[in-house]
Amino acid sequence: MEVNIEIKLRECGAVSLYKMKDMAVTLCDCVIVEAERGVDYGYVYSETQHKVHPPRQLKSVIRIATEEDKKQIAENIKKAREAFSICQENIVAHKLEMKLVNAEYSFDRSKILFYFTAEGRIDFRNLVKDLARRFKARIEMRQIGVRDEAKLCGGYGSCGRELCCVRFLKDFEPVTIKMAKEQGLPLNPPKISGLCGRLMCCLSYEYKCYRDLSKGMPKEGDKIDTPQGKGKVINVNVIRRSILVELEGGKQCEVVYKNK
Repeated sequence: MEVNIEIKLRECGAVSLYKMKDMAVTLCDCVIVEAERGVDYGYVYSETQHKVHPPRQLKSVIRIATEEDKKQIAENIKKAREAFSICQENIVAHKLEMKLVNAEYSFDRSKILFYFTAEGRIDFRNLVKDLARRFKARIEMRQIGVRDEAKLCGGYGSCGRELCCVRFLKDFEPVTIKMAKEQGLPLNPPKISGLCGRLMCCLSYEYKCYRDLSKGMPKEGDKIDTPQGKGKVINVNVIRRSILVELEGGKQCEVVYKNK
């Protein structure tokens, strides 16, 4: 039976759907897949089977990686480190304003991908020519953003846990300062920014929870009536759905709102 399954291409590639027939795979299994030219490798990203609407032509999973395949992948990763150093030297020689982030070989070593960041567009044609002569392979220079750089390099956030973009996020959703305001966070850039220097991704998906929990609750500064009299809201705890109210006489009381 033919199914569609999500595969993360190489270590740094994107997650895409591939078609697979008569194979039993589990999460994180290494597989050999069809590529635009030749073959490549990837990892099973999700065991969930997908239907494509409307149907489109998908590349195939060729086989589950053998021990020989895995040895070649390990050798490719080693060679990619050497290619990274050589490319870095060439970037300096060509005086290009770009930061090299990572390098990786395709499975069949017909292509080397170099990931870099830069402020603007870079004319790297001469660099590509030099690298192609050196490695006798197709060279692809891929410019990425600072959020992609953090995802490739990895690290730990201010929460002490591995970066969300490394652990489970497939795509980067837009994050706005409004989301931080709604969650009552201090609008201090260093405190609400991730390692990439952009607003933390968790602000986006946590915002939906805060928005739902805050429904029906007053905001800080609102004047409300309580069972103990009139007062002013001086603090809002969205997670607990409670507020702290300063009454007209100066006394404070807590009001708890039922979950909807």
